[in-house]
Amino acid sequence: MPLTDNLTTLTTLMSKAQRKLLSTTLGGILVGAALSAGAATDSPGALDPAVAAKIKDVTPQVVAWRRDIHANPELGNQEFRTSALVAEHLRTLGMEVQTGIANTGVIGILRGGDGPVVALRADMDGLPVTEQVDIPFASKVTTEYNGETVGVMHACGHDNHVAILMGVAEVLAGMGDDLPGTVMFLFQPAEEGVLDAEEWGAKQMLSEGAFDDLKPDVVFGLHVFPYPVGMIATRPEGLMAAADRYEIVVKGRQTHGAMPWGGVDPIVTASQIVLGLQTIASRQVDVTNAPSIISVGRIEGGLRNNIIPGEVELEGTIRTFDENMRDDIHERIRNTAEHIAASAGATAEVSIIKGYPVLKNDTALYKRMKPTLSRVAGKGFLEGKPVTGAEDFSYFANEVPGLFLFLGVGSDDPKLVHPNHSPLFYADERALPLGVTALTALTLDFMQGR
Repeated sequence: MPLTDNLTTLTTLMSKAQRKLLSTTLGGILVGAALSAGAATDSPGALDPAVAAKIKDVTPQVVAWRRDIHANPELGNQEFRTSALVAEHLRTLGMEVQTGIANTGVIGILRGGDGPVVALRADMDGLPVTEQVDIPFASKVTTEYNGETVGVMHACGHDNHVAILMGVAEVLAGMGDDLPGTVMFLFQPAEEGVLDAEEWGAKQMLSEGAFDDLKPDVVFGLHVFPYPVGMIATRPEGLMAAADRYEIVVKGRQTHGAMPWGGVDPIVTASQIVLGLQTIASRQVDVTNAPSIISVGRIEGGLRNNIIPGEVELEGTIRTFDENMRDDIHERIRNTAEHIAASAGATAEVSIIKGYPVLKNDTALYKRMKPTLSRVAGKGFLEGKPVTGAEDFSYFANEVPGLFLFLGVGSDDPKLVHPNHSPLFYADERALPLGVTALTALTLDFMQGR
Protein backbone atom coordinates (compact mmCIF):
# COMPACT_ATOMS: atom_id res chain seq x y z
CA MET A 1 0.00 0.00 0.00
CA PRO A 2 1.43 3.43 -0.96
CA LEU A 3 2.31 5.56 2.04
CA THR A 4 5.18 7.96 1.47
CA ASP A 5 3.68 10.50 -0.92
CA ASN A 6 0.57 11.06 1.14
CA LEU A 7 2.43 11.03 4.47
CA THR A 8 4.58 13.88 3.19
CA THR A 9 1.53 15.71 1.85
CA LEU A 10 -0.31 15.89 5.15
CA THR A 11 2.78 16.62 7.21
CA THR A 12 3.10 19.84 5.22
CA LEU A 13 -0.60 20.58 5.56
CA MET A 14 -0.67 20.32 9.37
CA SER A 15 0.71 23.37 11.13
CA LYS A 16 3.39 23.09 13.80
CA ALA A 17 0.86 24.39 16.30
CA GLN A 18 -1.55 21.57 15.46
CA ARG A 19 1.12 18.91 15.80
CA LYS A 20 2.24 20.33 19.14
CA LEU A 21 -1.32 20.67 20.44
CA LEU A 22 -2.34 17.10 19.69
CA SER A 23 -0.23 15.33 22.30
CA THR A 24 -0.43 11.61 22.90
CA THR A 25 -2.06 11.91 26.33
CA LEU A 26 -5.76 11.38 26.93
CA GLY A 27 -5.97 15.13 27.31
CA GLY A 28 -4.61 15.42 23.79
CA ILE A 29 -7.21 12.93 22.59
CA LEU A 30 -9.96 15.01 24.17
CA VAL A 31 -8.59 18.16 22.57
CA GLY A 32 -8.61 16.29 19.28
CA ALA A 33 -12.24 15.33 19.92
CA ALA A 34 -13.21 18.93 20.52
CA LEU A 35 -11.38 20.10 17.40
CA SER A 36 -12.69 17.36 15.11
CA ALA A 37 -16.29 17.58 16.34
CA GLY A 38 -16.39 21.35 16.40
CA ALA A 39 -14.00 22.32 13.64
CA ALA A 40 -16.84 23.25 11.32
CA THR A 41 -19.02 25.17 13.75
CA ASP A 42 -18.83 28.27 11.56
CA SER A 43 -19.66 26.38 8.38
CA PRO A 44 -23.11 25.58 6.97
CA GLY A 45 -24.09 22.03 7.77
CA ALA A 46 -21.69 21.65 10.70
CA LEU A 47 -22.49 19.20 13.49
CA ASP A 48 -25.04 20.39 15.97
CA PRO A 49 -23.26 21.59 19.14
CA ALA A 50 -25.09 18.96 21.20
CA VAL A 51 -23.86 16.21 18.87
CA ALA A 52 -20.33 17.60 18.94
CA ALA A 53 -20.45 17.67 22.77
CA LYS A 54 -21.63 14.05 22.81
CA ILE A 55 -18.69 13.00 20.66
CA LYS A 56 -16.33 14.67 23.10
CA ASP A 57 -18.08 12.96 26.03
CA VAL A 58 -17.94 9.48 24.47
CA THR A 59 -14.29 9.70 23.39
CA PRO A 60 -12.77 8.30 26.63
CA GLN A 61 -15.10 5.29 26.36
CA VAL A 62 -14.14 4.81 22.70
CA VAL A 63 -10.48 4.76 23.77
CA ALA A 64 -11.28 2.23 26.51
CA TRP A 65 -13.18 -0.02 24.09
CA ARG A 66 -10.34 0.16 21.59
CA ARG A 67 -7.74 -0.84 24.18
CA ASP A 68 -9.88 -3.70 25.48
CA ILE A 69 -10.53 -5.07 21.99
CA HIS A 70 -6.88 -4.59 21.02
CA ALA A 71 -5.73 -6.63 24.01
CA ASN A 72 -8.19 -9.42 23.17
CA PRO A 73 -8.05 -9.94 19.39
CA GLU A 74 -9.85 -12.81 17.68
CA LEU A 75 -9.41 -14.34 14.23
CA GLY A 76 -12.13 -14.39 11.58
CA ASN A 77 -15.33 -16.22 12.57
CA GLN A 78 -13.95 -16.49 16.11
CA GLU A 79 -14.91 -12.97 17.24
CA PHE A 80 -17.13 -14.30 20.05
CA ARG A 81 -15.94 -11.95 22.77
CA THR A 82 -15.93 -8.91 20.48
CA SER A 83 -19.40 -9.60 19.09
CA ALA A 84 -20.79 -10.15 22.60
CA LEU A 85 -19.34 -6.80 23.69
CA VAL A 86 -20.86 -5.08 20.67
CA ALA A 87 -24.28 -6.73 21.01
CA GLU A 88 -24.55 -5.85 24.69
CA HIS A 89 -23.69 -2.22 23.97
CA LEU A 90 -26.26 -1.96 21.17
CA ARG A 91 -28.93 -3.49 23.40
CA THR A 92 -28.24 -0.97 26.15
CA LEU A 93 -28.90 1.73 23.55
CA GLY A 94 -32.33 0.25 22.85
CA MET A 95 -31.60 -1.11 19.40
CA GLU A 96 -33.01 -4.13 17.61
CA VAL A 97 -30.04 -6.51 17.63
CA GLN A 98 -29.38 -9.56 15.47
CA THR A 99 -26.47 -11.83 16.34
CA GLY A 100 -24.95 -14.91 14.74
CA ILE A 101 -25.21 -13.67 11.16
CA ALA A 102 -22.26 -15.01 9.16
CA ASN A 103 -21.23 -16.88 12.33
CA THR A 104 -20.23 -13.99 14.60
CA GLY A 105 -21.63 -10.90 12.90
CA VAL A 106 -23.88 -8.40 14.67
CA ILE A 107 -26.48 -6.06 13.17
CA GLY A 108 -28.06 -3.27 15.17
CA ILE A 109 -31.04 -1.24 13.93
CA LEU A 110 -31.54 2.26 15.33
CA ARG A 111 -34.87 3.75 14.30
CA GLY A 112 -35.38 7.49 14.44
CA GLY A 113 -37.84 9.62 12.50
CA ASP A 114 -38.94 9.23 8.92
CA GLY A 115 -35.99 9.44 6.58
CA PRO A 116 -33.33 7.46 4.73
CA VAL A 117 -31.71 4.25 5.94
CA VAL A 118 -27.95 4.55 6.36
CA ALA A 119 -25.73 1.51 6.94
CA LEU A 120 -22.41 1.86 8.80
CA ARG A 121 -19.91 -0.99 8.77
CA ALA A 122 -16.98 -2.04 10.96
CA ASP A 123 -14.97 -5.26 10.62
CA MET A 124 -13.96 -7.06 13.81
CA ASP A 125 -11.29 -9.69 13.12
CA GLY A 126 -7.60 -9.76 13.96
CA LEU A 127 -4.67 -11.42 12.18
CA PRO A 128 -2.30 -14.33 12.92
CA VAL A 129 0.52 -11.91 13.81
CA THR A 130 2.57 -11.76 17.00
CA GLU A 131 2.49 -8.19 18.30
CA GLN A 132 5.79 -6.37 18.82
CA VAL A 133 4.40 -2.96 19.84
CA ASP A 134 5.49 -1.85 23.31
CA ILE A 135 2.18 -0.65 24.76
CA PRO A 136 0.44 -1.63 28.03
CA PHE A 137 -2.51 -3.19 26.18
CA ALA A 138 -0.48 -5.16 23.63
CA SER A 139 -1.97 -8.51 22.67
CA LYS A 140 -0.61 -11.61 24.40
CA VAL A 141 -3.17 -13.87 22.74
CA THR A 142 -2.06 -17.02 20.92
CA THR A 143 -4.04 -19.57 18.94
CA GLU A 144 -3.69 -22.49 16.54
CA TYR A 145 -3.64 -21.42 12.91
CA ASN A 146 -2.93 -23.68 9.94
CA GLY A 147 -1.34 -26.25 12.26
CA GLU A 148 0.91 -23.79 14.07
CA THR A 149 0.75 -21.85 17.33
CA VAL A 150 0.73 -18.17 16.42
CA GLY A 151 0.12 -14.84 18.06
CA VAL A 152 -3.06 -12.91 17.33
CA MET A 153 -3.00 -9.15 16.82
CA HIS A 154 -5.16 -6.35 15.50
CA ALA A 155 -2.38 -5.65 13.01
CA CYS A 156 -4.84 -4.12 10.53
CA GLY A 157 -6.51 -1.86 13.08
CA HIS A 158 -9.99 -3.38 13.16
CA ASP A 159 -10.10 -2.76 16.92
CA ASN A 160 -10.28 0.94 16.05
CA HIS A 161 -13.12 0.35 13.59
CA VAL A 162 -15.23 -1.46 16.18
CA ALA A 163 -14.61 1.13 18.91
CA ILE A 164 -15.34 4.01 16.54
CA LEU A 165 -18.63 2.51 15.39
CA MET A 166 -19.65 1.73 18.97
CA GLY A 167 -19.04 5.40 19.70
CA VAL A 168 -21.09 6.49 16.69
CA ALA A 169 -23.91 4.23 17.89
CA GLU A 170 -23.94 5.94 21.27
CA VAL A 171 -23.89 9.42 19.75
CA LEU A 172 -26.71 8.76 17.29
CA ALA A 173 -28.82 6.82 19.79
CA GLY A 174 -28.59 9.82 22.09
CA MET A 175 -30.48 11.89 19.53
CA GLY A 176 -33.69 9.91 20.10
CA ASP A 177 -36.56 11.02 17.87
CA ASP A 178 -34.40 13.84 16.51
CA LEU A 179 -32.49 11.30 14.42
CA PRO A 180 -33.85 11.97 10.91
CA GLY A 181 -33.83 8.39 9.67
CA THR A 182 -32.76 4.83 10.46
CA VAL A 183 -29.21 3.54 10.97
CA MET A 184 -28.09 -0.03 10.38
CA PHE A 185 -24.89 -0.89 12.24
CA LEU A 186 -22.99 -3.73 10.54
CA PHE A 187 -20.33 -5.33 12.73
CA GLN A 188 -18.75 -7.77 10.31
CA PRO A 189 -16.56 -10.81 10.97
CA ALA A 190 -13.75 -12.25 8.90
CA GLU A 191 -12.75 -9.43 6.57
CA GLU A 192 -9.25 -10.91 6.50
CA GLY A 193 -10.59 -14.23 5.24
CA VAL A 194 -11.01 -17.71 6.69
CA LEU A 195 -9.09 -20.90 5.96
CA ASP A 196 -11.01 -23.66 4.19
CA ALA A 197 -14.26 -21.70 3.82
CA GLU A 198 -16.17 -21.04 0.62
CA GLU A 199 -17.76 -17.85 1.89
CA TRP A 200 -17.15 -15.44 4.75
CA GLY A 201 -17.40 -11.85 5.91
CA ALA A 202 -19.46 -9.29 4.01
CA LYS A 203 -20.42 -11.70 1.25
CA GLN A 204 -21.72 -14.23 3.77
CA MET A 205 -23.65 -11.56 5.70
CA LEU A 206 -25.42 -10.60 2.47
CA SER A 207 -26.04 -14.25 1.56
CA GLU A 208 -27.67 -14.75 4.96
CA GLY A 209 -30.02 -11.81 4.42
CA ALA A 210 -28.35 -8.77 5.98
CA PHE A 211 -30.15 -6.45 3.55
CA ASP A 212 -33.27 -8.55 2.96
CA ASP A 213 -35.64 -7.07 5.55
CA LEU A 214 -34.23 -3.55 5.57
CA LYS A 215 -32.21 -2.41 2.58
CA PRO A 216 -30.16 0.72 3.24
CA ASP A 217 -30.08 3.65 0.87
CA VAL A 218 -26.31 3.99 1.29
CA VAL A 219 -23.45 2.36 3.20
CA PHE A 220 -20.44 4.12 4.75
CA GLY A 221 -17.25 2.61 6.13
CA LEU A 222 -13.69 3.51 7.02
CA HIS A 223 -10.30 1.90 7.50
CA VAL A 224 -7.39 3.11 9.58
CA PHE A 225 -4.19 3.70 7.63
CA PRO A 226 -0.74 5.02 8.59
CA TYR A 227 -1.40 8.46 7.13
CA PRO A 228 -0.84 11.21 9.73
CA VAL A 229 -3.47 11.80 12.41
CA GLY A 230 -5.99 14.37 11.19
CA MET A 231 -6.11 13.05 7.66
CA ILE A 232 -9.07 11.55 5.82
CA ALA A 233 -8.43 10.23 2.31
CA THR A 234 -10.77 8.81 -0.29
CA ARG A 235 -11.61 9.14 -3.98
CA PRO A 236 -14.46 8.52 -6.43
CA GLU A 237 -14.69 5.28 -8.40
CA GLY A 238 -11.96 2.68 -7.80
CA LEU A 239 -10.51 3.11 -4.31
CA MET A 240 -9.24 -0.42 -3.65
CA ALA A 241 -8.40 -3.24 -6.02
CA ALA A 242 -10.04 -6.50 -6.88
CA ALA A 243 -7.81 -9.28 -5.56
CA ASP A 244 -7.68 -12.59 -7.43
CA ARG A 245 -5.35 -15.55 -7.16
CA TYR A 246 -4.03 -17.71 -9.98
CA GLU A 247 -2.40 -21.13 -10.02
CA ILE A 248 -0.54 -22.53 -13.01
CA VAL A 249 0.70 -26.11 -13.25
CA VAL A 250 3.27 -26.51 -16.02
CA LYS A 251 3.61 -30.14 -17.09
CA GLY A 252 6.64 -31.29 -19.07
CA ARG A 253 8.47 -34.63 -19.15
CA GLN A 254 10.98 -35.62 -16.49
CA THR A 255 14.54 -36.43 -17.51
CA HIS A 256 18.15 -36.46 -16.33
CA GLY A 257 19.65 -32.99 -15.84
CA ALA A 258 22.65 -34.01 -17.94
CA MET A 259 20.39 -34.96 -20.87
CA PRO A 260 17.69 -32.25 -21.07
CA TRP A 261 16.93 -33.15 -24.70
CA GLY A 262 15.44 -36.40 -23.40
CA GLY A 263 12.47 -34.60 -21.81
CA VAL A 264 10.52 -31.36 -21.72
CA ASP A 265 11.81 -28.91 -19.11
CA PRO A 266 8.92 -27.34 -17.12
CA ILE A 267 11.32 -25.11 -15.15
CA VAL A 268 12.51 -23.26 -18.24
CA THR A 269 8.94 -23.15 -19.53
CA ALA A 270 7.66 -21.78 -16.20
CA SER A 271 10.39 -19.14 -16.27
CA GLN A 272 9.25 -18.03 -19.70
CA ILE A 273 5.68 -17.87 -18.45
CA VAL A 274 6.76 -15.65 -15.52
CA LEU A 275 8.35 -13.23 -17.99
CA GLY A 276 5.37 -13.41 -20.30
CA LEU A 277 2.95 -12.54 -17.51
CA GLN A 278 4.86 -9.33 -16.85
CA THR A 279 4.15 -8.11 -20.38
CA ILE A 280 0.38 -8.26 -19.82
CA ALA A 281 0.23 -5.25 -17.52
CA SER A 282 3.13 -3.41 -19.17
CA ARG A 283 2.38 -4.03 -22.85
CA GLN A 284 -1.08 -5.50 -23.43
CA VAL A 285 -3.57 -3.44 -21.41
CA ASP A 286 -4.27 0.28 -21.48
CA VAL A 287 -2.46 1.67 -18.43
CA THR A 288 -4.21 5.02 -18.88
CA ASN A 289 -7.55 3.36 -18.15
CA ALA A 290 -6.76 1.78 -14.79
CA PRO A 291 -3.68 0.27 -13.11
CA SER A 292 -3.18 -3.47 -12.84
CA ILE A 293 -0.67 -5.77 -11.17
CA ILE A 294 0.26 -9.39 -11.84
CA SER A 295 2.75 -10.79 -9.34
CA VAL A 296 4.22 -14.27 -9.00
CA GLY A 297 4.50 -15.21 -5.34
CA ARG A 298 5.43 -18.90 -5.43
CA ILE A 299 7.34 -21.20 -7.80
CA GLU A 300 7.78 -24.80 -6.76
CA GLY A 301 9.20 -27.81 -8.57
CA GLY A 302 12.02 -30.33 -8.54
CA LEU A 303 13.71 -32.53 -5.95
CA ARG A 304 17.38 -32.87 -6.95
CA ASN A 305 20.00 -30.82 -8.72
CA ASN A 306 20.43 -33.41 -11.50
CA ILE A 307 16.78 -34.22 -12.20
CA ILE A 308 14.62 -32.06 -14.44
CA PRO A 309 11.16 -32.54 -12.91
CA GLY A 310 7.93 -33.41 -14.63
CA GLU A 311 6.00 -30.38 -13.43
CA VAL A 312 6.30 -26.96 -11.83
CA GLU A 313 3.67 -24.97 -9.94
CA LEU A 314 3.27 -21.18 -10.09
CA GLU A 315 1.01 -19.11 -7.87
CA GLY A 316 0.43 -15.38 -7.70
CA THR A 317 -1.94 -12.47 -7.26
CA ILE A 318 -3.83 -10.23 -9.68
CA ARG A 319 -4.93 -6.70 -8.76
CA THR A 320 -7.26 -4.65 -10.97
CA PHE A 321 -9.53 -1.59 -10.64
CA ASP A 322 -11.97 -2.25 -13.48
CA GLU A 323 -14.24 -5.29 -13.88
CA ASN A 324 -13.87 -5.45 -17.65
CA MET A 325 -10.10 -5.24 -17.35
CA ARG A 326 -10.25 -7.87 -14.63
CA ASP A 327 -11.92 -10.38 -16.96
CA ASP A 328 -9.63 -9.43 -19.84
CA ILE A 329 -6.47 -9.99 -17.77
CA HIS A 330 -7.74 -13.37 -16.59
CA GLU A 331 -8.11 -14.46 -20.20
CA ARG A 332 -4.68 -13.08 -21.13
CA ILE A 333 -3.06 -15.02 -18.28
CA ARG A 334 -4.62 -18.23 -19.58
CA ASN A 335 -3.59 -17.57 -23.16
CA THR A 336 -0.05 -16.53 -22.23
CA ALA A 337 0.60 -19.59 -20.08
CA GLU A 338 -0.99 -22.09 -22.44
CA HIS A 339 0.67 -20.81 -25.61
CA ILE A 340 4.15 -20.48 -24.09
CA ALA A 341 3.84 -24.02 -22.72
CA ALA A 342 2.62 -25.37 -26.04
CA SER A 343 5.55 -23.77 -27.87
CA ALA A 344 7.90 -25.79 -25.65
CA GLY A 345 6.00 -29.04 -25.99
CA ALA A 346 4.58 -28.71 -22.46
CA THR A 347 1.11 -27.97 -21.12
CA ALA A 348 -0.14 -25.37 -18.65
CA GLU A 349 -3.23 -25.84 -16.51
CA VAL A 350 -4.45 -22.43 -15.34
CA SER A 351 -6.86 -21.87 -12.45
CA ILE A 352 -8.04 -18.40 -11.44
CA ILE A 353 -9.76 -17.99 -8.10
CA LYS A 354 -11.73 -14.78 -7.83
CA GLY A 355 -11.42 -12.86 -4.58
CA TYR A 356 -12.88 -9.56 -3.43
CA PRO A 357 -14.24 -7.34 -6.22
CA VAL A 358 -13.12 -3.77 -6.89
CA LEU A 359 -14.13 -1.40 -4.11
CA LYS A 360 -15.75 1.45 -6.02
CA ASN A 361 -17.01 4.55 -4.30
CA ASP A 362 -20.27 5.69 -5.86
CA THR A 363 -19.41 8.84 -7.82
CA ALA A 364 -22.64 10.70 -7.08
CA LEU A 365 -22.43 9.84 -3.38
CA TYR A 366 -18.79 10.91 -3.27
CA LYS A 367 -19.61 14.30 -4.81
CA ARG A 368 -22.49 14.74 -2.39
CA MET A 369 -20.51 13.86 0.74
CA LYS A 370 -17.17 15.44 -0.18
CA PRO A 371 -18.16 18.78 1.43
CA THR A 372 -18.97 16.90 4.65
CA LEU A 373 -15.53 15.31 4.75
CA SER A 374 -13.89 18.63 3.91
CA ARG A 375 -15.67 20.28 6.84
CA VAL A 376 -14.79 17.45 9.21
CA ALA A 377 -11.11 17.13 8.28
CA GLY A 378 -10.41 20.65 7.00
CA LYS A 379 -7.03 20.76 5.29
CA GLY A 380 -6.55 17.14 6.31
CA PHE A 381 -8.96 15.95 3.61
CA LEU A 382 -7.19 14.43 0.62
CA GLU A 383 -8.53 12.98 -2.61
CA GLY A 384 -6.02 10.17 -2.61
CA LYS A 385 -4.62 7.59 -4.95
CA PRO A 386 -6.02 4.09 -5.53
CA VAL A 387 -4.79 1.49 -3.05
CA THR A 388 -3.83 -1.92 -4.40
CA GLY A 389 -4.96 -3.72 -1.26
CA ALA A 390 -8.43 -5.27 -1.20
CA GLU A 391 -11.46 -4.94 1.09
CA ASP A 392 -14.70 -6.90 1.21
CA PHE A 393 -16.67 -3.74 1.96
CA SER A 394 -16.88 -3.90 -1.84
CA TYR A 395 -19.69 -6.49 -1.56
CA PHE A 396 -21.84 -4.05 0.42
CA ALA A 397 -20.99 -1.24 -2.03
CA ASN A 398 -22.08 -3.46 -4.93
CA GLU A 399 -25.53 -3.78 -3.36
CA VAL A 400 -26.17 -0.11 -2.53
CA PRO A 401 -24.24 3.11 -3.17
CA GLY A 402 -21.19 3.11 -0.92
CA LEU A 403 -18.48 5.43 0.29
CA PHE A 404 -15.32 4.15 1.96
CA LEU A 405 -12.52 6.27 3.37
CA PHE A 406 -9.13 6.02 5.05
CA LEU A 407 -8.57 7.51 8.49
CA GLY A 408 -5.01 8.54 9.33
CA VAL A 409 -3.65 6.97 12.52
CA GLY A 410 0.08 7.55 11.94
CA SER A 411 2.07 8.90 14.86
CA ASP A 412 4.16 12.07 14.74
CA ASP A 413 7.12 9.84 15.60
CA PRO A 414 8.32 8.19 12.35
CA LYS A 415 9.68 5.25 14.36
CA LEU A 416 6.10 4.33 15.26
CA VAL A 417 4.74 4.47 11.70
CA HIS A 418 4.46 1.01 10.14
CA PRO A 419 2.15 -0.47 7.50
CA ASN A 420 -1.01 -2.42 8.19
CA HIS A 421 -0.34 -6.13 8.84
CA SER A 422 3.05 -5.39 10.40
CA PRO A 423 3.72 -6.74 13.93
CA LEU A 424 4.74 -3.14 14.68
CA PHE A 425 1.53 -1.54 13.37
CA TYR A 426 0.52 1.21 15.80
CA ALA A 427 -2.66 3.30 15.67
CA ASP A 428 -2.46 6.69 17.34
CA GLU A 429 -5.59 7.08 19.46
CA ARG A 430 -5.81 10.81 18.74
CA ALA A 431 -7.49 9.78 15.48
CA LEU A 432 -10.44 8.06 17.16
CA PRO A 433 -12.66 11.12 17.70
CA LEU A 434 -12.16 12.16 14.08
CA GLY A 435 -13.37 8.72 13.01
CA VAL A 436 -16.48 9.05 15.18
CA THR A 437 -17.07 12.56 13.86
CA ALA A 438 -16.68 11.54 10.21
CA LEU A 439 -19.18 8.67 10.33
CA THR A 440 -21.62 10.69 12.43
CA ALA A 441 -21.44 13.67 10.07
CA LEU A 442 -21.81 11.52 6.96
CA THR A 443 -24.88 9.86 8.44
CA LEU A 444 -26.62 13.05 9.54
CA ASP A 445 -25.73 15.08 6.45
CA PHE A 446 -27.03 12.34 4.16
CA MET A 447 -30.24 11.99 6.16
CA GLN A 448 -30.78 15.75 6.12
CA GLY A 449 -30.32 15.91 2.35
CA ARG A 450 -27.05 17.79 2.39
